[in-house]
Amino acid sequence: MPLEEPSWWYGAGGERMTRLLGPASRIFAHFATRRLTQRTPYRSRLPVICVGNFTAGGTGKTPLTIHIAQLLAKVGEHPAILTRGYGGKRAGPYWLDDISELAEDVGDEPLLLARAAPTMVAHNRRAGAIAIETAGRGITVIVMDDGLQNPSLAKDLTLAIVDAARGLGNGEVIPAGPLRAPLDVQLGLTDAIVLNTPPNAADAAEGSGPAPPALLLEALRRDFPGPVIAASAEAATEAGALTGAPLVAFAGIANPARFFALLERLGGRIAAHLVFKDHHAYSESDAERLLALAVTHGATLVTTEKDHVRLVGYGGARERLAKAATALPIRLAFSEQDGHRLSELVTTAALTGGYRRGLR
Repeated sequence: MPLEEPSWWYGAGGERMTRLLGPASRIFAHFATRRLTQRTPYRSRLPVICVGNFTAGGTGKTPLTIHIAQLLAKVGEHPAILTRGYGGKRAGPYWLDDISELAEDVGDEPLLLARAAPTMVAHNRRAGAIAIETAGRGITVIVMDDGLQNPSLAKDLTLAIVDAARGLGNGEVIPAGPLRAPLDVQLGLTDAIVLNTPPNAADAAEGSGPAPPALLLEALRRDFPGPVIAASAEAATEAGALTGAPLVAFAGIANPARFFALLERLGGRIAAHLVFKDHHAYSESDAERLLALAVTHGATLVTTEKDHVRLVGYGGARERLAKAATALPIRLAFSEQDGHRLSELVTTAALTGGYRRGLR
């Protein structure tokens, strides 16, 4: 649910707004609960592994979805990713077979997901699952991106990813807080939690702000009955060219601070940075501005993969910016123990899920 999130969701000073928005929040929570608990979902004949999060905004769902698809491929499965394709014009069901398509047509995240596995774009997830089942492509498991709050499909495994630096915010439901539904309802739909520790986690606020990551991990492992798996975000490729270099960094994602912190951890020196709204459609003037900034600072342009795919295919200044900018890919890393636990959960769901699994 992309939106401009207020800073007080995750910090002090929002008590007055929380009280004012309380009635609207309770109405939202009521309808979200009804939607999640009073609908009979479609049971796919293929196993469905769902990746989601509890809050609005970015937590690392896309890297986790890609990681799971790669895990499945390594054990001999043939996964397909099912995604809504937010921001794209195609409602689907639509196989994204050409990763050179425009982000404005299919959405930015599907273009990244399609690099990891066959990807189905479908606003209607039930229709998308049926299209995957009947495509004749030998798909053995569906990985559902951003599906925790979507009740149309039955899931064999649901993973919720939490940003360790921001936690669950003030614990309130939209619009009084970041939760997409009451937490107890969402926890009841969740089989395991992945706690994503970003580069700026050490700067997590104390007191009325988010709990430090170690305390949040301890609390989740104490209070949540299922597995809680720790992960960390890191660059997926060698980033030596960025070390010590002046950078003009730009990002139009839900949590740009996490990206900028990673650049600094890699040794980059940010001379200037620009923040755009999540899924921002870059204009020619945006591109000209960024190219000019790089010249002014004698700097290297750097951005996220998700931003980069929104520049490709248009020509003009956007194409020049796409060629000039370095796109830094992000992956999730796990300890040996936590990586093994996640792999067990995913492979077990793939082997036992789906109502026709025995016919495979």
